[in-house]
This record gives sequence, structure tokens and C-alpha cells, in this order.
Amino acid sequence: MVADANSERLRAALELFDAGRYHDAHELLDELWESTSGPDSDFYKGLIQAAICLHHWSEGNLEGARKLYSGHRKFLAAYLPRHQGVDVADLLAQMQRVLAPVLRAKAGERVSFDAAARPRLGPPRA
Repeated sequence: MVADANSERLRAALELFDAGRYHDAHELLDELWESTSGPDSDFYKGLIQAAICLHHWSEGNLEGARKLYSGHRKFLAAYLPRHQGVDVADLLAQMQRVLAPVLRAKAGERVSFDAAARPRLGPPRA
């Protein structure tokens, strides 16, 4: 029963992520992370950091986005290529592609967040 509830919470968090509601996705993923022990804990932590990385960027906080960029990659690398129906390899590729301008930006340089180009996870697949 707990696994079913966690699957539903993950599905809801991914929907929020895909809708660009990164803070809300973070909150739901945080609940999953706090209620999980063992190997899945770092998976949720990596998704949390990806969501907050994008949240910071969408709010114009490039430094915050840069700080979380490497963290989400470190945590999710152990779950390549897929975990719990999430295409981790695709997420990491999308994040790398869209955040490249943020990572290259010089101090004080602005990089606009393009909501149409944002990473999307889609529903978990078996």
C-alpha cells in the first residue's frame, strides 16, 4: 500500500514538474524523500534538486540554479538510465541542454528562462 501511495505521489510530482510548478513539485518530492530510506532516497533528492534548480532559474536566480546543477546530476547518476519509470538519462540530457547558457553566463549576465524549452519528465513508464 505504501508503494502505491508513493507511486501516486511521484506521478503527481512529475506532473507538477512538467507544468513548471517546480516549488510545488519540490514540496511533494520532499515528502517522498523524508518518508523513504534506502536506495530510493537519493533518487528523490536528485529530483528535488533538479526542480529547485529550475525554480531558481525561472525566478532569475542564476547563482542558485548553478549551485544545484551539479547536485542533481550527482544524485541521479546512480539511477541511469531509468528508475521508477523515470527516464533519468533523458532528464539529465535535457537539463544539460537547457542550463548550458546559465552555466556559461558571466557574473551579472542575465539568461532568460524559456518555459517552452524547459525539461519535461512525462508520466512514469514501466
